Amino acid sequence: MTLRSLVGKQTLYTVVTVAFLPFALGAALGAAASHEYVVSQIGRAFTPPVLTIQRGETVQILNDDGDLLHHVYLQNNSFKFDSGDQKPGSRINIAFPITGTFTLLCAIHPKMKLVVDVK
Repeated sequence: MTLRSLVGKQTLYTVVTVAFLPFALGAALGAAASHEYVVSQIGRAFTPPVLTIQRGETVQILNDDGDLLHHVYLQNNSFKFDSGDQKPGSRINIAFPITGTFTLLCAIHPKMKLVVDVK
C-alpha cells in the first residue's frame, strides 16, 4: 500500500507544500535581511550622499570624521529621527518603516545632507 493510496493526490501535495513553506520563507527573509547599507560621515559629508533602499531596511551611519561630533536628524511629517551628538567612531542605525524620500541632515554641519529613497 502506498502513501498516495492512503491520501488523495491533492492532500499529498498540500502536505508537501505546507511542510516546505517555512523553509522557503526563512530563506527569502534571510536573503532580504542580509543586505547592509553603511554611510560614512567623513570630510563633513555623508558618503554616499544618496541611497535607495527597500521599506523596512536599516541604514548604519558611521562617524569616522576624525575628532568631529555629528548630530544626524530627520524631520518628516510621518517619520522622525534624532541621533543626538554622535562621537567619533560611533555608529547609529536608522530603520525606515515607511516609503518615501527622506533627507537626513547634521545639526552641527548644516551643509551635510543624505537623501534616502525608500521603495
